[in-house]
Amino acid sequence: MTTPWGYPDFDAHEAIHFVTDRNTGLRAIIAMHSTHLGPAAGGTRFWHYAEDSEALTDALRLSRGMSYKNAMAGLPLGGGKAVILADKDRTKTDAMIAAFGKSVDRLGGNYVTAEDVGVTVADMTTIATQTRFVAGLPVEGGAVGGDPGPHTSLGVFLGIKAAVRLALGKDNLSGLHIAMQGAGSVAGGVARLAAAEGARLTIADVAVDRAQALANETGATIVDPSEIMTLEADVFSPNALGAILTEQSIAALNVPIVAGGANNQLATPQDGERLKSRGILYAPDYVINAGGIINVSTEYLGDGGPDLVRSRIEAIPGRLEQIWAESESSGRDPAAVADAMAQRLIGRG
Repeated sequence: MTTPWGYPDFDAHEAIHFVTDRNTGLRAIIAMHSTHLGPAAGGTRFWHYAEDSEALTDALRLSRGMSYKNAMAGLPLGGGKAVILADKDRTKTDAMIAAFGKSVDRLGGNYVTAEDVGVTVADMTTIATQTRFVAGLPVEGGAVGGDPGPHTSLGVFLGIKAAVRLALGKDNLSGLHIAMQGAGSVAGGVARLAAAEGARLTIADVAVDRAQALANETGATIVDPSEIMTLEADVFSPNALGAILTEQSIAALNVPIVAGGANNQLATPQDGERLKSRGILYAPDYVINAGGIINVSTEYLGDGGPDLVRSRIEAIPGRLEQIWAESESSGRDPAAVADAMAQRLIGRG
């Protein structure tokens, strides 16, 4: 593996830690992008990467996104992210997760972890046996913390509604067609909220059984994942993995709005301008999907309860509207506007 300084996604990251525990088979990367506003906070992803370099790229991009996400959400937190490199069988043991918790603890609070793809609330409980620098722990009903997915879903749903108001002049989703990429926790929550408001859904997921179960619940239609980005719809909502908006895929889009919960949706910065040049309204991912970190950060910081979490999530549409207004007045695409705002907030403007 070459040094991270030469990677395109290295962005003056403050620290990158490579973790190995031979006894448990743990291999992990903890990337800390910025601690300007507070400890670097962001979840841990458990994923199988074909090449180790892909794991480093993921950690670099995701940690930078967390710096921007936390700053734009008004949280006193910096940005970090961890990836645990799974084997092909995605073998995960409590001992491995505990070893990862020890590696987090060695950083002395400079990095605070929570759930991400492939990591569960139960895993957070295991990590918490080794460190107190963890959020997203099991909670009693109504308390802050626990699974961040439903809170992310709520923010994405409210962001979609804000985009629909601006681009389509409608105050609700009734009768609108949403093409939903993904059927996991966040996508499922968005789909249920949208269906309850009368939206018509088309869903695609590589896990066909999962897509079918969500379709059965929401009255949606399912299509092959290769079709979802070319459907004619009112909203394309990416809620799976990132880097799906490329020069080629953007040219094939048949929607006026892109708004979803996936991280790092743009493959390159130029893709934000490509969306704008096509007249497609884009909701910057780290702004619209901040609901989960808002929830677990409120748990970790201990600065409020469910009402504060809800009010912070309900501020997401206003931030999107501010970005879109500046995009319209400046001529820059929304992703570039959001990046500039976030960079100023973390002291890099």
